[in-house]
Amino acid sequence: MSSGGSFGGLRTAIYAVADLQAAKVWYADVLERAAYFDEEFYVGFNVGGFELGLVPEPDVPLDRDAAGVAFWGVPNAEEAYARLLALGAADHEPVQDVGGGVRIGAVRDPFGNVLGVVENPHFRFEE
Repeated sequence: MSSGGSFGGLRTAIYAVADLQAAKVWYADVLERAAYFDEEFYVGFNVGGFELGLVPEPDVPLDRDAAGVAFWGVPNAEEAYARLLALGAADHEPVQDVGGGVRIGAVRDPFGNVLGVVENPHFRFEE
C-alpha cells in the first residue's frame, strides 16, 4: 500500500475574518507571537509546529455556525479560556472535564470564529 495518501496529522486551521488587519493584531496578542506569513490574502501563524491561518472574507457574518472546531493545546484550559475572554473573545463553551483529565472549552473570537482550547495530559508534542 502506498503511503502517499496517508494522513500526517493536523497542519493548518483556517479562520475567515472580515477585518484581516484587526484579526492579525488580535491573534498576535492571543498567541504572543507575530505572523510568519503576512499578505493581503492570507496571514499565517506558527503555533507549536502547526499553522493558524487567517483569510479575508469581507462579508463573513459574526454570528455563524461553528464548523470543524480546532482545539489548540494549552497547559491549563481554565487559564487560557479566561485569558481569551479578557482579550475580547465571547463565551461559547465553558471549560469542562470530558474524562481522563482532558479539559476542553471554546470561545468565539471577535471575528465570529470558534476557537477551542484543550488541556490533555495524555498528549504531548515537541514545540
